[in-house]
Amino acid sequence: MPRPAATPSLADHDAAPGGVAAVDRALSLLKAFEQGEPELSLATLAQRTGLYKSTALRLIASLEHAGLLAKSPQGYRLGATVARLHQHYTASFSLEAQVMPVLQALVARTQESAAFHVRQGDQRLCLYRVDSPHPLRDHVRAGDLLPLDKGAGGRVLLAFSGQRGKLYAAIRQAGFVTLHGDRSEGLTGISAPVFGANGELQGALTLTLPTSRMKVGLEGIVRDSAKTLSGAFGHGPLPP
Repeated sequence: MPRPAATPSLADHDAAPGGVAAVDRALSLLKAFEQGEPELSLATLAQRTGLYKSTALRLIASLEHAGLLAKSPQGYRLGATVARLHQHYTASFSLEAQVMPVLQALVARTQESAAFHVRQGDQRLCLYRVDSPHPLRDHVRAGDLLPLDKGAGGRVLLAFSGQRGKLYAAIRQAGFVTLHGDRSEGLTGISAPVFGANGELQGALTLTLPTSRMKVGLEGIVRDSAKTLSGAFGHGPLPP
């Protein structure tokens, strides 16, 4: 077992209530980096965090495995995962001003729940969401990770990322998809792609509702909303 520190580390002084001490200590290693410091030695990391070098090394092994730290000639540097998370973080602010008004207008018009999904590896992230005013609805929240191969939003992301198969070819041809019970029984999803200025796929705009409330006209509304959002991202007119 690791020996207890003679004096508490910085993470121990500022531990998260109800949290996990090892996670607090690992995060303290990441927070040890300051502006203009591309890499830090093990000795510096241990000194700044108040951790034993042996403890720091064990935590660093986990951080390296997650891509949050990487070995460098002089010690350690922040890993590629930090850069990826930073891109998601900064993008969320630039996207919010465009996405939320479209979602809010879509919900106001249809009275159903609307979301904007982006691909995250082999899953999809619900980046933004506006709930239906109806008490009977699905209860996905912004920040939830969902399957990429189930549900209308995931199918759209796969289709417009070049996924092969009859279903995905049909989605590309139609420019949207409506699926009943694909992710959850009794739930219908209508989703259309959203593109950026250079035609790159930005995400999927999705309307979800109980299948019993499905009605004519919703598909056109979703596709029009996706076109509106694509236009907000600088994309030109989409084919009818």
